[in-house]
Amino acid sequence: MALRLGGMGVPRNCDKMGSQDQILKGLQAWAGQFYGADATVERLVRLSGGASQETWSLDVEQGGKVVDLILRRVPGGVSAARNSEAIGLGTEAKLLSCAEGEVPAPKVVQVFEPDSDIGEAFLMNRIPGQTIARKILRDDIYSAARGRLTEQCGQALAAIHQIPPEALPDLPKSGGLDQLAKYETIYRDFNLPRPAFELAIAWLKSNRPDAVPPVLVHGDFRLGNLIVDETGLAAVLDWELAHLGDPREDIAWLCVNSWRFGYSKNRVGGFGDLDELLKTYQTAGGRTFSTEEIDWWEILGSLKWGIMCMIMYEAFRSGADPSVERAAIGRRVSETEIDLINLLEKRA
Repeated sequence: MALRLGGMGVPRNCDKMGSQDQILKGLQAWAGQFYGADATVERLVRLSGGASQETWSLDVEQGGKVVDLILRRVPGGVSAARNSEAIGLGTEAKLLSCAEGEVPAPKVVQVFEPDSDIGEAFLMNRIPGQTIARKILRDDIYSAARGRLTEQCGQALAAIHQIPPEALPDLPKSGGLDQLAKYETIYRDFNLPRPAFELAIAWLKSNRPDAVPPVLVHGDFRLGNLIVDETGLAAVLDWELAHLGDPREDIAWLCVNSWRFGYSKNRVGGFGDLDELLKTYQTAGGRTFSTEEIDWWEILGSLKWGIMCMIMYEAFRSGADPSVERAAIGRRVSETEIDLINLLEKRA
């Protein structure tokens, strides 16, 4: 069970809390309490990636031992109103605790409350491995891992979907039709018609899937959010989009062509076969689904990602986020249009 720290008397100033020195000071105070007065925090480094949360790597040294940790932190340490459906970091930390022993995932070491020196954040153990998709899919060192990933992902998804709802923290509920309605509204507000999107929306509405009992859905299960080592799946990361919903959403999101990173012939993440994934998923205790059932959710996933790309470009165009990353992702909307046409032609 992770301890919780309240404030240590440091004013909650966003600029101060956003500085590396302030974070280091707060972590040093925590390490002294948690590990002992002679514990020191070393090698605190802000990691790249993490569009919505800060990620820091650090080591705690004490008595000749080194503990490798990751700090996941609200930007600036202070929560702000958000338009997304992401759960809070406190809820994400609780989810990781629920997953412990069931799913390969980091272990939560410490949860920091919003009024702490560090702000809203939590610490978890650092798991060795790779998250960059192009390396996982191409480098020889991961060749054996690629041969195991489909089975391991099927097992991990089945385990996530079988965590008892009563054991979970309070989570939002979101089914396929809920998401379709939400993203159509966002798309319409752009007033920028795209024929491929119009066709996909119409098809999704006309081919609604039968409902299944809601389960815990990770919400962003794909390469980039998985740690892979030489033996395969080492950990499932980034649970901030978790919700109660349809298990087929997670399976299909892993199949969306944008997350195959150029290896389109392998429907599962660029590395595997969907039949194998579904067979492993069923054997591990998941429901029985056909590949055709996943089509609806893959089309929805491609549409969602296309609209997300539109959102990111608008953030760049408006100056709300003038980063090159936002512009680069925004231009990928055309890729999702091609993916949707291919998927819809297949079903036709």
